[in-house]
Amino acid sequence: MSTKTQWIDDELHSLKEQGLYNTVRTLDSPQGAWLVVDGRKALNFCSNNYLGLANHPRLAQAANDAIAKYGIGPAAVRTIAGTMSLHVELERRLAAFKGVPSAISFQSGFTANLATIPALVGKDDVIFSDELNHASIIDGSRLAGAKIVRYAHCDANNLREVIANERKIGFRRALIITDGVFSMDGDVAPLPEIYAVARENDYLLMVDDAHGEGVLGRGGRGIVDHFDLHGQVDVEIGTLSKAFGVVGGCVAGNEKIVEWLRQRGRPFLFSSAMTVPDVAACLAALDLLEASTELVDRLWENARYFKAEMKRLGFDTGLSTTPITPIILGEAPLAQQFSRRLFDEGVFAMAIGFPTVPKGKARIRVMISAAHARDDLDRGLEAFAKVGKELSVIR
Repeated sequence: MSTKTQWIDDELHSLKEQGLYNTVRTLDSPQGAWLVVDGRKALNFCSNNYLGLANHPRLAQAANDAIAKYGIGPAAVRTIAGTMSLHVELERRLAAFKGVPSAISFQSGFTANLATIPALVGKDDVIFSDELNHASIIDGSRLAGAKIVRYAHCDANNLREVIANERKIGFRRALIITDGVFSMDGDVAPLPEIYAVARENDYLLMVDDAHGEGVLGRGGRGIVDHFDLHGQVDVEIGTLSKAFGVVGGCVAGNEKIVEWLRQRGRPFLFSSAMTVPDVAACLAALDLLEASTELVDRLWENARYFKAEMKRLGFDTGLSTTPITPIILGEAPLAQQFSRRLFDEGVFAMAIGFPTVPKGKARIRVMISAAHARDDLDRGLEAFAKVGKELSVIR
């Protein structure tokens, strides 16, 4: 009997014993404030659907209209036969929305990072990376082959210190990378301070704005707009799968960098382009965001209300200053038990534990949306209060 995969069985068993095994639930409804999850109707506190656009009729109609005109798939990489006029228009509109000279689209925010980092630095270079940066930044940095030097979370002074240490060793080029909004804690990078360090040293600065687009800034234009740093940040990585409600990624900023990515961004060169309905739906999302701030305003109103009530109940919501609301519970088994009991009460809110967050920091991460009505939030608060008291998390 073959034992070549026995180690996988052992590892899976270990995950289950530690309460770290991911149980993947299945949806049978469109995204919205409420979902059908594993056959049951539940309040949705999980999705990154910040503005409620994932099932918006304007986006659906735009996708259908584009299919009728252009078909579905591009059937090629961008550099051969996969660039359609829709792609060109999306990139033009994204650049205008972000207030930058140029933009390029990718299949996802993850692939945007995998494309960009190795195109900018290599084995003789160094990457200064926030210690809590997203996995896609970590993987992109590993692919680059550059030396990775982590600095303390959101600490510009520590960034200066690690730069000074590395200068003694020597390197060719340097790239400073930070998330804009950190997805697990909901805190915002001190971008002005980090930019000051990049400017002092004349290093490239890159920010991953995945959870900032559609959330921060004027009408959801992102963290650079939020801090009024237009023209100062070299690279903005974005995703179209969260606030935009679709799928895809983009890189916006310095036009020379965007031009270089068209030549050396490997996912651009070797993976098929975004599909027709996705691009069309993203354009419709831009139309809505440019026409009104109503959805962004509602998102923040909901977030402020929910977070204030959770704190009043006695829950630990960490350092979040955004609609991301972590409910810190500590150990992974408790977080998983809490999540299961919430689901029993009709609330879909998944547990997150190691390695996504550090050991001892397991949590329920609540994602607030503009799609939630006040009654929805009150229903969720009621469930959290009931389960929190039952499991002795709150009094």
